[in-house]
Amino acid sequence: MASTQEIEALAAQIGENIYIDIAKWHLYLNDAHLHTTVAEKVYPLLEDNSLSEDGVTSILQSISVKVGGGATELSLDKLIPMQGKANLLDLLEEYQQDM
Repeated sequence: MASTQEIEALAAQIGENIYIDIAKWHLYLNDAHLHTTVAEKVYPLLEDNSLSEDGVTSILQSISVKVGGGATELSLDKLIPMQGKANLLDLLEEYQQDM
């Protein structure tokens, strides 16, 4: 089981490096307060050595983000650009190697 400190360390890396793209504006996940949620959900994949692109995509699809004051909800998967998803997978692979 991951410690709070391990989750926070991963969340910090995710928050500083991964962003959602809204009308070509980059909102980093720490600014959007989504980095900890992502870290908590992906950490089990790292612990189980079951990290995969499909697994990460599934997790991003399961995280709803309210936009327009809650008028609409989109999955985080739809808000992170393709390159951002590739960067997230790379970041997670590197983090897992250092565990």
